[in-house]
Amino acid sequence: MEGNMLILVFILSLAALFYMILKLKVDPFISLIVIAFLTSLVLGFAPEDIPALITEGFGSTLVGVGILIGLGVVFGQLLGASGAIEKIAEAVLKVFGIKRSPAGLSITGIAVSIPVFFDAAFVILSGLVKSLTKKTGISIVSFVTALGVGLIVSHSMIAPTPGPLIVAENTGSELGLFIVYGLICAIPATIVGGYIYGMAIGKRIKPSMEDIEAQLPEKTDAPRKEISTGLSFLLLVLPIFLILLNTVAGLWVDEGPAASVLGFIGDKNVALLISVIVAIIVLRPYISTPYSQLYSEAISSGGMIILITGAGGAFGAVINESGIGDYLVETMQSWSIPVVLLVFIFSQILRASLGSATVALVTTSTIMGPMAADLGISPILMGLAICAGAIGLSLPNDSGFWVVNKFGRLTIPQTIQAWSIGGFVAGVTALFMVFLLSLFSGILPGL
Repeated sequence: MEGNMLILVFILSLAALFYMILKLKVDPFISLIVIAFLTSLVLGFAPEDIPALITEGFGSTLVGVGILIGLGVVFGQLLGASGAIEKIAEAVLKVFGIKRSPAGLSITGIAVSIPVFFDAAFVILSGLVKSLTKKTGISIVSFVTALGVGLIVSHSMIAPTPGPLIVAENTGSELGLFIVYGLICAIPATIVGGYIYGMAIGKRIKPSMEDIEAQLPEKTDAPRKEISTGLSFLLLVLPIFLILLNTVAGLWVDEGPAASVLGFIGDKNVALLISVIVAIIVLRPYISTPYSQLYSEAISSGGMIILITGAGGAFGAVINESGIGDYLVETMQSWSIPVVLLVFIFSQILRASLGSATVALVTTSTIMGPMAADLGISPILMGLAICAGAIGLSLPNDSGFWVVNKFGRLTIPQTIQAWSIGGFVAGVTALFMVFLLSLFSGILPGL
C-alpha cells in the first residue's frame, strides 16, 4: 500500500479512534491499542509480526518517560499534601497585589502545574478563587480563566510535566533547552490568554456572589505543621534546576569528571528521583496523611497516564513503520504551509476531538517527531508548536472542562467562554512565540 491510500488509512484510523473514545466511550488506552492492531492489519502487515511491532512501540515509548511519570506524580502528591502549593500561591499573590491578583494567579498556575497534574492543581487552588473574588470584587470568571489557563499552559508546554516531556523525547529535543524555551513561550501565552483575556471576559460576565456562595469541599488531612514559603519554592524548582545541570554540562563544561557528575545528576530520571527523596525526607514534619496512602493515590493516577502514553507509542509505531511518515514528509515538503503551523493544527484537532492534552501530545509527537530532521526544522521548534496546539479548545469531552466547571462555580456557557476560548487564545499566543523564536534560530542555541 502506498501514496494516497496510506493517507486515507491514516485518516480513517484517526476517525475510528475518535469514534471509539467519543461515541462508544471506550477508554483511550484500550482504544489506542485496538486501533493500532486494526490499522496494522489494514496496512497489510503480516499477522504474526503485529504483536511484536505494537509491544516494541509501547515499550520504546516508556523507556524515556515511564519512570519519570511515576516519580513526577509522587513528587506532586507530596507537595500538595504538605501545603507547599498553597504557600507558593500566597507568595505570588502578595507580589502582584489584590487588584492584579488574576495575573498573580496565572503565574501561580504556571509554577504549580509543573509538578502537579492539572485536575489536582485546580482543585487545590480553587479555594483561592472564591476568596479572591470576595476580597477584590473582580469577577470570578476572571480568576477561573487566569488560574485554568496558567495551569493548562504549563501542563502542556513545560517539562518535566509528562506531556511536554514525552514531546521532547519523541522529537529528540535537548530537555534542558526545551524547558527554557517552553518557559519563554508559556509566560506570554499565560498573560495574554489567562490575564488579559480573563479580565476582558470577566467584565462581560460577572456572576453575583449568591451564585458562587456554595462552599467548596473541605480538604482533609491538613498539614501537621505550616511549611515555609522559601522551602516550598526550593522544592518546586529543585527538579528543574537539577535537569538544567545536564544542559550546563553539555554547553559549558569540558569533558572530564565534572561533566560526568553534572550529566549524571542532571539526567531527568536521576534529577526527579533525587527530588522525590529530598521531598520525602524534608516534608515529613508537614504531612499528616500516611505516606502509604499518598503513594497509592499517586500510583493510581499515574498508572493510567503511563498506559495511555505507551499505547500512543504503539499506535505511532504502526503509523511510522507503514511508510506513512515518509510519504507525509515528501508531501509536506511541497506545501507552502509552515511546519510549525501544520503540527500545531494537528495537535489542536486531536486536543479538541479526544479531550486530552496528554493524548494529543503523545500522538502528534510520536507521528510527527521523527520527521523533524527530514523537514529541515529544529526538533525544539516542532515540539513547542505541538505543545502549543494542545493548550486550547478544551470541550465537554475533557475531564478538565468539568473540573473547571464544578470547582470554578461556572455555568457551562461561562466555562466555554472562560476556559475553552481562553485556552485557545493562549495556544495561539504560544504559537506566535514559536514563530518569533524561529526568526532568531540562527543565534539561539539548539534552534
